[in-house]
Amino acid sequence: MTPTVGVLIGYLIVIAALAIWSRRETHSMSGYFIAGKKLPGWVVAFSANATGESGWLLLGLTGMGYAVGVQAYWVLLGEIIGLTLSWVLISRKLKQLGDETDSITVPDVLAAKFDDKWNLIRGIAVIIILIMVTTYVTGQMSAAGKAFDSFTDLSYRQGVVVGAVIIIAYTFVGGYKAVSYTDVVQGVLMLLGLIAVPAAAIYAAGGIDGVFASLRQQDPALTNMFAPTANGLSGWVAIISFAAIGLPFLGVPQMLIRYMSAKDDLAVRRARIMSLVIMFLFLGGAITAGVAGRALFPGLEDPEAIFPTIATNLFPALIAGLLLVVVLSAIMSTVDSLLLLSSSAIVRDTMQKIFGSPRSDKQLSNYGKIVTILIGVIGIVFAIPNPKFLFWFILFAWAGLGAAFGPPILGLLHCRRITRQGIAAGMAGGFLTAMAWDLFFKEAAHGLYEAVPGFIVGLGLTWGVSYLTWREPAN
Repeated sequence: MTPTVGVLIGYLIVIAALAIWSRRETHSMSGYFIAGKKLPGWVVAFSANATGESGWLLLGLTGMGYAVGVQAYWVLLGEIIGLTLSWVLISRKLKQLGDETDSITVPDVLAAKFDDKWNLIRGIAVIIILIMVTTYVTGQMSAAGKAFDSFTDLSYRQGVVVGAVIIIAYTFVGGYKAVSYTDVVQGVLMLLGLIAVPAAAIYAAGGIDGVFASLRQQDPALTNMFAPTANGLSGWVAIISFAAIGLPFLGVPQMLIRYMSAKDDLAVRRARIMSLVIMFLFLGGAITAGVAGRALFPGLEDPEAIFPTIATNLFPALIAGLLLVVVLSAIMSTVDSLLLLSSSAIVRDTMQKIFGSPRSDKQLSNYGKIVTILIGVIGIVFAIPNPKFLFWFILFAWAGLGAAFGPPILGLLHCRRITRQGIAAGMAGGFLTAMAWDLFFKEAAHGLYEAVPGFIVGLGLTWGVSYLTWREPAN
């Protein structure tokens, strides 16, 4: 047995133990999908960050740092701003509304205040979640395949299957509680890895001065955050797009559900600062690893292979095995949440709420476990062909979810005169705009990230349609 395999087996034993420990919470829908709303603040903080940052953090974002140098730090700035706004504008109000309306899912919250007898809000929400989660899970499964291919003797396709089986198994057994507590373990491992890898890369490159000297020799633009502005409008659009990656934090359901799962308001408040500090370290470490890696290993055919390249070249086999676990942790911490998100959309929102299933809470939670497996299998099927450009593939799904749910959630929490029609229009409009922009308009708009027009249209429709359809309630 190689050291890498030994470390991986040890990690899987810990994950399995957490899943078995969490199993008793999975016999109800509230327990399986949201851990009974009992999570302490420190778990919410780690879970929110580990879920928000996925395989794209350690493969995609490090690859971006490798490709564009210090310009990637615009992503750090944008994500910190987006996450701060999410905690300030959404977290506490959403927790309060979720508790008042006994909500388990984000569509629950969106529909709770309205007499939506045709289930328009839930129907639109479920369609969007299933489309985007399938895309998102495919990207994460692909990241797992890349990780195993880089660190072990497994092929890409074998890595996809092995990674998926691991994630599906503990999510099936332990539900949301297992997902949240494994997020803590995974988040700590990610944090350690994102401190160790960039530090080792900088040291090997001769310190900060050595890194910058190498980058300037390759391309001076790699050392200048404002280098894109030399290209005029297209350069400024590129900077805005990098920063706008943080915008979907205001709406992605896998993040919003973290706020709803907290034990109480105090837990939410305690989680905020911890979450922001962790996020800063995550993003700074990932980008710095890519930037320093460019100085050490110029000319890589695949920039997204820089993290595994540093790990296998600068660390002994045992530590390289731990770093494989770090990459898998980033992937698992997002996929498990996405599986539960799609499962809850089918079982809670579709079967129970839209079609009025008479089955018991325990029976429906068991159906949720089956759906978890099915969604995971679909992700495997789509990931096998190995989608290219993992960074942008995942960001496409990230934008679609954020543009669909961010504007309606902001309207619902901060405006009294939001209507059912406004919520539905905002969701559909934000989602469709983000998708259409990526497919038809992005190239002509200098590559402006689709989350920006998606959010703008979503906000405009949420407020505009609500204004047109608002009626004062009868006394």
